[in-house]
Amino acid sequence: MDRVVNDGDCSVKTTVEEKFHDWTIGFTKSHILHSQCTTKEACADPEGKKCLLCLYSSILELPHMPDMVFPSSVLWLKHASGRGIEFRALDALQRVCNGKQGIKIACSDSWKESREEASNMTEFKPFDWTFTTDYSGSVIGGFEPTPTTERIDLDKLKQKERILFYEDLMLFEDELHDNGIAVCSVKIRVMPSSFYILLRFFLRVDDVLVRINDTRIYHEFGTDHVLREYTSREAKIADLKIPSVALTEPNVVASHLPLVNSRYEKLSLPSPPAAVVAADT
Repeated sequence: MDRVVNDGDCSVKTTVEEKFHDWTIGFTKSHILHSQCTTKEACADPEGKKCLLCLYSSILELPHMPDMVFPSSVLWLKHASGRGIEFRALDALQRVCNGKQGIKIACSDSWKESREEASNMTEFKPFDWTFTTDYSGSVIGGFEPTPTTERIDLDKLKQKERILFYEDLMLFEDELHDNGIAVCSVKIRVMPSSFYILLRFFLRVDDVLVRINDTRIYHEFGTDHVLREYTSREAKIADLKIPSVALTEPNVVASHLPLVNSRYEKLSLPSPPAAVVAADT
């Protein structure tokens, strides 16, 4: 396995990459997005290279960014065929409602009132201030998902197996003006037999609701496909009969949330070339 670490530059960026069978798996971890433009003259020039804040602002057109965004942090998995999956904060935030998408959050009136009181906004724009995203990863190289009835064997994942590679990356986080939390993160672990990814968006609006959007991705080395499962679960806090401390633990509260949406997909890999068999003489 190849392992490359680069850090010490002005952005304090760390990159790690390793090879497992036909896959190259790696990540880059870096600093949070600046809160102010760092190159005003260049960003004002239509032909100039924009700083990350201005780049994000121009692409997303959101009223404001989450408290913490990690624009240069990315997890990637690339197959020898060129197909792969990446996880980026920008792609996740593009799935947030900004007035151009028809997403309507549960308990929006209660949330609107709490947000207006906390931020003293004079106008509530058509934007999901909870930063709810249904992002499930960015496929590359012609990696096309198709519906499937096959499911990830979670019991198999519970079996003890050596961890060859592990990382936990934060994509973005917001404290909702001290009214809760919205966080999007991605974890990966690679074992001798397979890899498993959990991309999670966790939302808690205090005294209003809890929501968890999970994407699970699994591949067993040597097989010709990757399984991807997306589930969305949520409930009003008033309907949850659990200790308040449990509301801060996604792994605990998840089992108490009813399923409201799901999607099960298979991403197929190209079949290896057939072996050339010498003709009998």
